[in-house]
Amino acid sequence: MKTFPESVRFLYGLEKFGMKFGLEGIRSLLLSIDNPHRSFSCIHVAGTNGKGSTSSMLASIFTAAGYRTGLFTSPHLVSFTERIRIDGKPISTKEVVRITNLLVRQIRKQRATFFEATTAMAFKYFADSKVDIAIIETGLGGRLDSTNVVIPLVSVITNVSMEHTEILGESIEKIAWEKGGIIKGTIPCVTGIQSAKPLRVIRKIAKARKAPLFVAAAERVKIRSSTLTGIKIEATVGDSLYRNLRISLAGNHQAMNAALVLHTLEVLKREGKHVIKESQIRRGLNNVQRFSGLQARLSVVQRRPLIVADVAHNPEGVRRMVDSLKDLGIGGVCLIFGVVRDKNYESMIASLKEITRYAILATPATDRARSLSDLVLEFERQEINVVEAVSHVGKAVERALVLAAKKMPILITGSHFVVGEALSALGRRKNT
Repeated sequence: MKTFPESVRFLYGLEKFGMKFGLEGIRSLLLSIDNPHRSFSCIHVAGTNGKGSTSSMLASIFTAAGYRTGLFTSPHLVSFTERIRIDGKPISTKEVVRITNLLVRQIRKQRATFFEATTAMAFKYFADSKVDIAIIETGLGGRLDSTNVVIPLVSVITNVSMEHTEILGESIEKIAWEKGGIIKGTIPCVTGIQSAKPLRVIRKIAKARKAPLFVAAAERVKIRSSTLTGIKIEATVGDSLYRNLRISLAGNHQAMNAALVLHTLEVLKREGKHVIKESQIRRGLNNVQRFSGLQARLSVVQRRPLIVADVAHNPEGVRRMVDSLKDLGIGGVCLIFGVVRDKNYESMIASLKEITRYAILATPATDRARSLSDLVLEFERQEINVVEAVSHVGKAVERALVLAAKKMPILITGSHFVVGEALSALGRRKNT
């Protein structure tokens, strides 16, 4: 592989092998490059919703505290390099080529999957870059996820709701069991799960593995103000009271993610590892996008007309997003929406109905996309005005801009694919 496009085409080509569940493949791949994941400290984050925001908050705080901080997340929005960052900066195209060349023989030998190869690349890059700590987000589930070879300082499980039921199980307890698979023996675990059934499963796993479990209590976090540029909270964690703590992410649901982060840092402090000052915590939470590179979490992409992008892609995520927008007085939106096939799109649309004036439906460029005909039928059934259904997200963006004409907010959501393609289209438009 001599160029970045060649390397990325090769990695994407691995998707033909589909998804493989189990850790044998990733272990073989990592062994071939001397197990780089054993050379750095890390925090492992799983959950149905909020794991990207929580991971990014943690990474931002560690960067603000002066640590060289790796961050591995998925999927990306615009560029493959977004998945692997150090101090908020994506991996360079040169490094993607270098590490692909190191892995290519073993990848071909064992027919590694795309996510196995990407995970191995991230771990190699972090090891070679001598990061002080890495924040590792699971891809799917936890127990059999390729990232689950790490031995973290702390495991974090944000929450559990119904998702990927064909893979993770048909009940909330089974899904919790898969997420709880990241809990390691004697390693502390922090969770934001509030529902009794999944929390009971997590408690059982933690007890069996002698892992101390810390549950962040929602009632100990209070939202003091909320705008599209962020929220201010008051939080009590252990003996510490944080007043007027600003988080540079919009949405009241980010308060609970921040509480998880504060609990995680409290656990590290108790263990005498990576003790971080309150001033550094404040700086990190106030600059999440800047220090981690996080995008599309109720993010303002443009002001005139107002364009908001959010990667909510399941019923619970969409519900939280809609509630946050309503709290901010934003409604009557022009919606750009598309979704992949394995999502409960009917429930997502039911929530979006509350804030949607017009809808423009689009098909993201993936074989996994839900058909336009399915979406049109469901929007009509729920009596939402569909202006147009188009085959390309870029066309949907152009149509929405004409329709909004600086008088109507535009909301882009439903899938990482849709949001990513929309951001690319808006970027090209600004550069022309």
